[in-house]
Amino acid sequence: MPVIKTHIVPVDVEEVRLYDYVQQIFPTIPSRKGVKKAISRAEILVDGSETSTGHWVKAGQKIELLESLANPPKEYRLDLEVVFEDEYLAIINKPAGISVSGNQFRTIQNALIGNIKLSKEADALRWPKPVHRLDAPTSGLLIIAKTAGALVKLGQQFEQKLIQKKYVAIAMGQTPESGVVDADIDGLKSLSKFKTIKVVNSLRSEYMSVVELSPKTGRTHQLRKHLAGIGNPIVGDKLYGEEGNVLEGKGLFLSSVGLSLKHPVTGAELNLEIDIPYKFKSLLEREGVRWRKFNS
Repeated sequence: MPVIKTHIVPVDVEEVRLYDYVQQIFPTIPSRKGVKKAISRAEILVDGSETSTGHWVKAGQKIELLESLANPPKEYRLDLEVVFEDEYLAIINKPAGISVSGNQFRTIQNALIGNIKLSKEADALRWPKPVHRLDAPTSGLLIIAKTAGALVKLGQQFEQKLIQKKYVAIAMGQTPESGVVDADIDGLKSLSKFKTIKVVNSLRSEYMSVVELSPKTGRTHQLRKHLAGIGNPIVGDKLYGEEGNVLEGKGLFLSSVGLSLKHPVTGAELNLEIDIPYKFKSLLEREGVRWRKFNS
């Protein structure tokens, strides 16, 4: 089985069992149950040998993730917008409301089979695999690996923070013109930069702001937590928002609209951008109409 990712345990690692450590270093494994299965199938090796969930992680150890020999996912029929594709990787526009992977059938992972062509390269993966995650309610650009080599090199780019992502959100209230949020998340340093693109009047929250966001770290729900932390939660955020900002049936107003990375094989610069979702424009138009009617 080809090795698709390698991790060397750093010297400052805290005492932790492999079972708990794996999801920190291999985020493409969707759950703790998935970790357990991967270890039991010898798809995770420590210093080249099979191991167990109870293994204590030590500094300097080499932990490898091998391609799974499990049966391919059952296809979930869903038309996906493919923004870029070659023999090594693809980039799709993930729709909002669907998990990237996990212990359910309705996932992007299961939908890739009917949308992405299998690679003809010698190290082709048995099925395409997402390289990173987007929250289920978040839409936008998602990188998919088609070969083992591409998966490894793209993972390295993420670890080295070489892949730049741009998001757009609609936030409650009037956000500052620009700024940096560096509030820790779960005890880990977290950094997000933002720039306000547009502010509109709103009967719902006096103002709504269109904000461009650039996460410099990759913590869970980072952008959602950071905007909520400065008093401007994202519209539709059921976890971190305020009462009255959840629009029934409209979901979260957060989308990944830009990606900059190096092609994992050719080294060419890939700079991709997509337009903001239609629902963003529709919301802003509705808020403007309501405000003008109320004040006429």
